[in-house]
Amino acid sequence: MPVKSLAARKNDLSNPVKQLEILNNGIFKSGELPYFKDKVASTPTSELKPKKLEILQLNLGYMCNQTCSHCHVDAGPDRKEIMTVETMEQCLEVIRKTGAHTLDLTGGAPEMNPNFRWFVEEASKAGIQDFIVRSNLTIIRANKKYFDLPEFFKKHNVHVISSLPFYKREKTDRQRGKGVFDKSIEALKMLNSVGYGREGSNLKLDLVYNPSGAFLPTNQEALEKDFKKALKEDFDIDFNQLFAITNLPISRFLEYLIASENYEDYMYALVEAFNPSAVENVMCTNTLSVSWDGWLYDCDFNQMLGLKVASKVTHIKDYNEEVLQNRDIIISQHCYGCTAGAGSSCQGSVT
Repeated sequence: MPVKSLAARKNDLSNPVKQLEILNNGIFKSGELPYFKDKVASTPTSELKPKKLEILQLNLGYMCNQTCSHCHVDAGPDRKEIMTVETMEQCLEVIRKTGAHTLDLTGGAPEMNPNFRWFVEEASKAGIQDFIVRSNLTIIRANKKYFDLPEFFKKHNVHVISSLPFYKREKTDRQRGKGVFDKSIEALKMLNSVGYGREGSNLKLDLVYNPSGAFLPTNQEALEKDFKKALKEDFDIDFNQLFAITNLPISRFLEYLIASENYEDYMYALVEAFNPSAVENVMCTNTLSVSWDGWLYDCDFNQMLGLKVASKVTHIKDYNEEVLQNRDIIISQHCYGCTAGAGSSCQGSVT
């Protein structure tokens, strides 16, 4: 039977198995793509193993008020996967006994989980040092029940990390939908009004930048200066840091790469930008990702590909830090995205 072309397999990409099949094929017209595991083996690190757990990242559900073109979670209004109170209770038990200093809530739009506020209130009592909520900003302006989110975040000293594709309307709306930029600006002003991102405030507001096309992000520090200058001059908006995150070739972005015939070039760009110094600090070494239904993954990208941790313990209800510390980290070709250039993690560049 003839092998399907990439274009013919485009419609299969909602299936993580099909995505991995494409990623692991590794043979292009220009030659064979080296395997990521072999690249890692050639570095001083030689293999990826867990360090001390620092960040527990929980996906509260895939439901979202937006349908962004490059979303690696494939989130949207029609997604019904939502973390239950039972799973949240299991996560709280782990939060109380783990040594992790950062709790990172993501989605979808995590705020759309009906038990989001209850969970934040309960988790706040656990003594987490850095309590992150990843907000798409527009949820704050979605309807009246979310209008008070800035005040709620302030009350619990939540560290807000918000996605903003660019500081100009055209690029942002092209990637996220018409009207998203204006709603995002309104939400940022609301966050600023309660102290987020303002000088002298301890309320942290960081922004996330993802490239809008088949290219790697430029220097994070330079991008941050550009964002700060433009947002201050045009809208009197302040924020703390900008995180530049490389788009990994999975889910909707993989579909985009194939449809635009950029997949091969993009994969080679990632390989050519491989930075051995970034390997040591990739996020899978200090982070554990928990899916909406409680399964454990080395990172949220592996979560989207269905690659559970290689351990006897695979669910939050059975959490055992000692056992999990001795696992091998699951890697594949998409991992090149985390080691390209300055490296990439949920907290931006790693070198």
